[in-house]
Amino acid sequence: MAQEATAYSLGVEPISSLLVRYSLPAIAAMVIFSLYNIIDSIFIGHGVGPLAISGLAITFPIMNLTFAFGLLVGIGGASISSIRLGQQNIREATNVLGNVLLLGIINGFLLCLVTLAFLDPILVAFGASEQTLPYAREFMQIILMGLPITYTMFGLNHVMRATGYPRKAMLSAILTVGVNIVLAPIFIFILNWGIRGAAIATVLSQCSGMLWVLRHFRSSTSNIHFSPGSYRLRLSIIRSIFSIGLSPFLLNICACLVTVFINTGLMKHGGDMAIGAFGIINRILILFVMIVIGLTQGMQPIVGYNYGAKQTGRVLETLKYGMIVGALITTVGFLIAEIIPEIIARMFTDDEVLIDIAIHGLRICTLAFPIVGCQIVIGNFFQSIGRAKISIFIALTRQLLFLIPCLLILPHFWGQNGIWFSLPISDVLSFIISVYVLISFHKEAAN
Repeated sequence: MAQEATAYSLGVEPISSLLVRYSLPAIAAMVIFSLYNIIDSIFIGHGVGPLAISGLAITFPIMNLTFAFGLLVGIGGASISSIRLGQQNIREATNVLGNVLLLGIINGFLLCLVTLAFLDPILVAFGASEQTLPYAREFMQIILMGLPITYTMFGLNHVMRATGYPRKAMLSAILTVGVNIVLAPIFIFILNWGIRGAAIATVLSQCSGMLWVLRHFRSSTSNIHFSPGSYRLRLSIIRSIFSIGLSPFLLNICACLVTVFINTGLMKHGGDMAIGAFGIINRILILFVMIVIGLTQGMQPIVGYNYGAKQTGRVLETLKYGMIVGALITTVGFLIAEIIPEIIARMFTDDEVLIDIAIHGLRICTLAFPIVGCQIVIGNFFQSIGRAKISIFIALTRQLLFLIPCLLILPHFWGQNGIWFSLPISDVLSFIISVYVLISFHKEAAN
């Protein structure tokens, strides 16, 4: 009964208190996750060297690709399960849980096998040089072999949060990051395993998180839990999961493509050190983007439940609060990047050339960052209410319509600066589109 009351509260408690209760654990989890990536990079930068930072940056497109498949199942499963709870359909929510587990395992094995078979050619196409290829290869071989573990943890953790357990979802992230922070320096500095040691620490930490979420969903006291009959793939559920998860999936596929363009452009207009600088910049940008994503994850069960319960006023109120907080989060990121970029760069490396390039690029890349948070919230709002086509359109505007053309055109005129300026220009243009789409939706809802 306690868990039923927890789900019921999504439809009756004040939005502000619900948003705090659900978003803070999700934000904490995202902060911890991002910090562990940053700390990993710091260990690699100081323990292996600046070229290792560049090698790590080369892996970003593949990491985005693997992340995309995780989001396809995790976000889609979380949204569908919370909507089914809003409709009081516990049986269907349980079947969604079983499908999330099976899809994560299947996707993990398939993507691992395919990517490992062509890893070197992929890394070279993504901008790896003779100096950075060994680092990128060693890191990705381990990460790819751990994908079934990663996807199981990632997908189930999303469902855990969406079905009324935000604190447990946060604790799984804390456990994962804690294990990684303990193991990474041991493997890198004491055992001298280099960048491969960082990857092993990452996979082992995700294994601990996987065991945590599996234990939760094996318990009959959970709001939804594994039960006989749920371990069967159902086409209708897969379609629903993929239709909602398609938006973040495509967004990260595009991010993969964008990172390839950035890396190859920086190789042409700056070499390995410029790619390493982007690796530093990307870690900082991702930190604040992930905080906003944590906010949207906290919004998702509130929006999904109330949308399923046809409480439109509460849905729109949640959106309003989310947009304000999202903009505030990325504004903090903008101020930090503009005021103390040197401190940030020196956290990752002692190489002066790499530091100078990173400072310059960070200040330019974050010029329009304050509005990014608001745009992320808008895109994830449409995803949470099952309006997949709108969410996909918003997700693709920045990457395909604006950013990639900028990356192809501007470097011809401004060189390396053209690559850095492409980011804020595309941010402004895509924000305008997102606001226009939201206003149109609001008018439609009012009628």
